Amino acid sequence: MQFLNFRKYNISKSCLIILTSLTVLLGSIASVSAQKKYTVVLDAGHGGKDPGNLGNGYREKNIALRVALDVGKELSTSKDIQVVYTRKKDVFVELHNRAKIANDKKADLFVSIHCDAFRRSDPHGASTFVLGLSGNKENLEIAKKENSVILLEDNYKQNYDYDPNSPESVIGLSVLQEENLENSLGIAGLVQNNFVAIKRNNRKVKQANFLVLRETVMPSVLIELGFLTNKNEGKFLNSRKGQLKMAKSIAQAIRKYFERLKLNTISETITVNAPLVENEVVNKVAEKDIQVVKKDNILEKKASLSKPISAKVMFRIQVAASRKKLSTSSFKGLENVEYLFIDNYYKYYYGNLPSLSEIKKVLPKVRSKGYKDAWIVAFKNGKRISIKEALKNR
Repeated sequence: MQFLNFRKYNISKSCLIILTSLTVLLGSIASVSAQKKYTVVLDAGHGGKDPGNLGNGYREKNIALRVALDVGKELSTSKDIQVVYTRKKDVFVELHNRAKIANDKKADLFVSIHCDAFRRSDPHGASTFVLGLSGNKENLEIAKKENSVILLEDNYKQNYDYDPNSPESVIGLSVLQEENLENSLGIAGLVQNNFVAIKRNNRKVKQANFLVLRETVMPSVLIELGFLTNKNEGKFLNSRKGQLKMAKSIAQAIRKYFERLKLNTISETITVNAPLVENEVVNKVAEKDIQVVKKDNILEKKASLSKPISAKVMFRIQVAASRKKLSTSSFKGLENVEYLFIDNYYKYYYGNLPSLSEIKKVLPKVRSKGYKDAWIVAFKNGKRISIKEALKNR
């Protein structure tokens, strides 16, 4: 009996030690997590002397402000999210100052909120824009409309070196902006998914050269809540019920985006389960074989890419991303295009060079083939890393 009591004591003591260790470990993890506070800048479009669009007599500047404030209020319950506003009342804020607020705060995310308009009354639905040089005529017109606000600024030529009325006023993206693009696409997709969930017409994620996005140095999106020129949609967006619905959808997307950042599941921080082998074409398929791939096939594709991984930092050009498998032999004359399956997307890469300066020389060739939004990415040991981190590892 004494032996049993002694054994029970030792087990209890061991359990206590384990529990104490776990408590310390979990406390350390919680402490590390608590140290990271994400900053989001909410930008209510227009304001003051700039009313925005006036479809059906509604004022875009007022709706954008109410929704931005509602998003901030919704996020205020999250202890790990700090909200900063570019404006909290009806004042005019120059575009470059909106971006400056975000840059000065070293924000993790910039969200600009607007309402759309069109010369006809039938278009309706919400869309989310990320920065891009290409896009169709409709996207160009939307960007020109939003960018034209700089004409109300006193020194817009000095501030921007940009003519909002000229389609030739396209500014090249910096490496940093290109690097942010994938995370911008990530948050944009989350926003659109939430809009669909509340039965808004999905006008999808789009790219356009918005000045306010161009000036920021963090992942950024511009949201068009819907068309004030559409009678029903204008009425919905001007109502408190509609504004609160849209705000909640945006806030939930922002929360999920930051949660994924913590878990390293945004594409920017995804570990690539395959190597990058120079000059090797991976799994070429005929164009007629383009199809949506089932999950069991996806696992096979991952396995087929498993080869020795180089410890070197390598730079590549991301040409495209698609939920469908595309033929790597038909990228407008680009040879040796390879793909990797990352975060439910097939991502297509061209080039594989150890020098950033060398891959930069290749980028114009890729863009001349029509891939104007192609950008440079870096890998080390099969893991996607930031350009900044890649340069530190040189």
